[in-house]
Amino acid sequence: HSSPEQPGDKPSETGEVQRKEVCRWPCRCPPVPACTPGVSLVKDGCGCCKVCAKQAGEPCNEADVCDPHKGLYCDYSEDEPRYETGVCAYLVAVGCELNGVYYANGQTFQPNRLYQCLCVSGTIGCTPVFTPRLAGSPCARVPGRKQPGQSICGLGQHKQLQSTNYRLMSAYRSLPLVLKKKCLIQATPWTPCSTTCGIGISSRVTNDNRKCEMKKEKRLCFIQPCLNNMLKKVKIPKGKTCQPTFQLPTAEKLVFSGCSTTQRYKLTFCGACLDKRCCIPNKSKMITVQFECPNEGFFRWKMMWITSCVCQRICSAPGDIFSQLKLL
Repeated sequence: HSSPEQPGDKPSETGEVQRKEVCRWPCRCPPVPACTPGVSLVKDGCGCCKVCAKQAGEPCNEADVCDPHKGLYCDYSEDEPRYETGVCAYLVAVGCELNGVYYANGQTFQPNRLYQCLCVSGTIGCTPVFTPRLAGSPCARVPGRKQPGQSICGLGQHKQLQSTNYRLMSAYRSLPLVLKKKCLIQATPWTPCSTTCGIGISSRVTNDNRKCEMKKEKRLCFIQPCLNNMLKKVKIPKGKTCQPTFQLPTAEKLVFSGCSTTQRYKLTFCGACLDKRCCIPNKSKMITVQFECPNEGFFRWKMMWITSCVCQRICSAPGDIFSQLKLL
């Protein structure tokens, strides 16, 4: 005796199983929900309402979407033949490396007591787990203690405080993680200088600011002056094929966007080679330079001050997005 057919299981005229319709139009949306910290607020799969994204292991469907910012997708493989309800699962992707430790895609870990991190497709995202000091804390004050302001909080109350009092931010694995005033300082590498000669611009994304927010930061870069014959200006030692760095004979003012610096600088530039190698910055520091403009006041820019260069065979044009790719 076969079980009665369920609505939505009934075969269509073409012999295919009909899926239940989960989207309804016109859209009727409830109030925008307050998602648990670390859970993305996204538009549902119907393109209608803001919803809290489903997390790994939770059921999903066309309307209830999985968290895209954590590399999750809806796996319908167990719901054959309807493929109507699935389970959120991680996409197959590369893991992450931090301080010599490898983490699998989707793995959560705690590099120190203040932060909990998640590996998603080669990128590490971290959220603070410390409990900040709050005014009017709901925890009971303890009378008679030597330390003023000491309180008693149950474990549940502590977790509630932690979950409602931190700032969610993206994180990058390119630079060592450093704590600075309860902010996990992180940054992407500086992009290559936008020009091979003359003053150019490079940028990165970092949260090294007062609000601990990820923002784009730009700086000036000056790898080489634009000279007609570089090898005439760069003296390569006898018996060598490269001179990594060189300086011009005199200090000069820098010109940018029609404005010139108030001071003269004797910069260190990356040199040249007799073979096909190129020289790129190896070590540098950041300085601030001030430019004066004719009848328009002045402005300041951060600038990379080169201290040493290295000559190598891997040479790519500025902005070449494929320069970091390697054959596996």
